[in-house]
Amino acid sequence: MNRILWGRLVTCPTLIGLMIISLAQAQDARQIVAESQKRSQSKSLQYEGTLEVLGSTNKVSVKHWEFARMGSFGASKSLLRFTAPTEVKGVALLIVNHPDRASDQWMWTPGLGRDRHIALQNRATGFFGTGFSFEDLEERDVNQFDYKMLGAESVDGQQCWKIESKPKELKSSQYTSSVLFVRKDIYVAIQIENYIKDQLVRRIHYSDIQKQDDIWTARTIEVSDAKRKSSTVLKLEKVKYNVPMKDEGFTPESLGRGV
Repeated sequence: MNRILWGRLVTCPTLIGLMIISLAQAQDARQIVAESQKRSQSKSLQYEGTLEVLGSTNKVSVKHWEFARMGSFGASKSLLRFTAPTEVKGVALLIVNHPDRASDQWMWTPGLGRDRHIALQNRATGFFGTGFSFEDLEERDVNQFDYKMLGAESVDGQQCWKIESKPKELKSSQYTSSVLFVRKDIYVAIQIENYIKDQLVRRIHYSDIQKQDDIWTARTIEVSDAKRKSSTVLKLEKVKYNVPMKDEGFTPESLGRGV
């Protein structure tokens, strides 16, 4: 039976053509995302962030954090620490990304005076009153997703590739799929739509894109939470790439330092 089925397959040029086109589109989509990550590679990144959180009641709260990252996509380490207001000052999150599995995350809260590991089942929760979930603060390594080209679309007047990504089994994710909008001229993702099944859960929009140390960088990131009807606008200041950093600054033991 297998030989008959194979014979039917190879004598059906239409089916073969569709398969070839589908494989080519998947490869092209993956290559575009890989190129986007390649162009944004750096040994390290640091910035100061201001977050304006608009809740469902239209109440605005403002938070500040400092962010540092070292290493390449898939194997990087990042640390963010709130500096204001008083009620969140000192709260820190360490993320250690892995190319073959979900990241490890630890959070430090001054009130407890110790760090705690963030379990996978808690990564979908919001991070300290912001529109970001714990998972959103990870880096998206290209090898942990399958890609499909959906076509092209204009976002903010810029022509973009529209690419669907779905997490592979090795990638633990709250999202069933995501749609990436990557600018054709500079290979920068300017919007990500995250879905659970066919329901839009969260949209992340990148704007005010400028070149910093020869890397195109979004200075404004807006996160819209469809469920909570809230939004968070993160503005990046004092952005620097390739600043010397040390591994010992990115360990669970280092989280309580300087508080």
